[in-house]
Amino acid sequence: MSVVRVRGGRWADSAKMMAAARAAESADGVTRALCFMGTPANREEAAGFGITDPAIDAAGPDDLVIAVLGEGAEQGADAAEEVLDRAPGATATGGPAVRGPRSLASASADVAVVSVPGEYAALEAHKALGAGMDVLLFSDGVTVADEVALKTRAHDLGLLVMGPGAGTAIIDGVALGFANVVARGSVGVVAAAGTGAQEVTVLLDRAGAGVSRCYGTGGRDLKDDVGAVTALDAIARLAADPGTDVILCVSKPPSPAVAGRVLRALAECGTPAVACMVGGGVDPVDGVALAGTLEEAALIAAGLAGHPASPVPPPRAGWVSGGDVRGLFSGGTLCSEAAAILAERLGTVRTNAPAGRARPLEGEPRGHACIDLGEEEYTRGRPHPMIDPAARAERLAIDAADPDVGVLLLDVVLGYSSHDDPAGVLAPVIREALAARPQLAVVAYVLGTEADPQVRSRQEAVLADAGVRLAPTNAAAARLAAALAG
Repeated sequence: MSVVRVRGGRWADSAKMMAAARAAESADGVTRALCFMGTPANREEAAGFGITDPAIDAAGPDDLVIAVLGEGAEQGADAAEEVLDRAPGATATGGPAVRGPRSLASASADVAVVSVPGEYAALEAHKALGAGMDVLLFSDGVTVADEVALKTRAHDLGLLVMGPGAGTAIIDGVALGFANVVARGSVGVVAAAGTGAQEVTVLLDRAGAGVSRCYGTGGRDLKDDVGAVTALDAIARLAADPGTDVILCVSKPPSPAVAGRVLRALAECGTPAVACMVGGGVDPVDGVALAGTLEEAALIAAGLAGHPASPVPPPRAGWVSGGDVRGLFSGGTLCSEAAAILAERLGTVRTNAPAGRARPLEGEPRGHACIDLGEEEYTRGRPHPMIDPAARAERLAIDAADPDVGVLLLDVVLGYSSHDDPAGVLAPVIREALAARPQLAVVAYVLGTEADPQVRSRQEAVLADAGVRLAPTNAAAARLAAALAG
């Protein structure tokens, strides 16, 4: 059974559409739910999932489509509509709503968060710049040419464009997008890495240093085509901030030439600086501490800020499981860092988020492999795994049953916008897998704080009760997995 409902001329941002799809899939008897704007690309993706209907064919880019499969499709569609109809600021129980501005021009704010389909995102970001606001451009699907144009214009206006695809920022103590609840402090963060930003801000909080501001730049910012426009402007802004005593810059694998430019800017900004370019391959620059892992970078930055801390000792590997390591990640930067660490210790490691000596993944994973399940090929028609871990739980069950896999490596990312109980979704699958294969080892790292809505210690307790070996950082989890694989 299928139900398709098209709302003509209605728009919703990607986060709300994901929440609507998740609500629909939680209804009994629903096997698949999609919520999307009727662009040609989205209609094609729906057809790829076997969802076709004349109403979908007739939908246009400004029409909102709800498509639900399964015996409970009607109830699922009702649940999706309830989420979509919820007023801004209202709670699921019908709490008070706060009416937002009807246009960017009428908004009175310093920062605009833009989350619209990629083909419209650049225009909305330009409107926000014209209104004098920094932009957190959450949307993907923005061309490199539009990104360069936006960031160049922002530079000329003395503003910042964080993104596209920037999911994390902390400004004046306010967390935007996928961010954790961390204490305010004196370390400013510039990050071309979403979960990389989350990892270092959480570890800075744990060390007692805290965060003054965190600017996500978007993953392409340190590539040759973009040239680190936002990163360089963010460094200058933090260097001029009296509340920032140390600057920490992190990036997914960058262009070496652009990374060199960023390191020189850090060395010359007049503020003590640390950098971590995941996977290495970047020449050091005098005056900047260059760290090999996100954990090391956070600890160095905390020490420079007057809060020296030592790494939390990881658990002992004990018995060796043997077999392949299979990493199933929701965070792209965490996946890259883990793959690079595993490749140093185990030799050939393949991944769709290559860094260091890890090699690109081709086809289905074989041997040691790390998969970023947040990449587009895994999220078409489904929410990101940080928002809804159900798809990762399905993949976990498949890999756990593979007799060649000896160690499963997971990240569990907490904070705003993430699922309210990711461990609760994964734990039953893990418990069943370990019952079927007692020789299997499952290693996980919970990225979060006690102040996060999900509460780090509660999530860890659920996983530990299911038989998971917990590590204190992402890097420590990767090293433990390598040791267990022998």
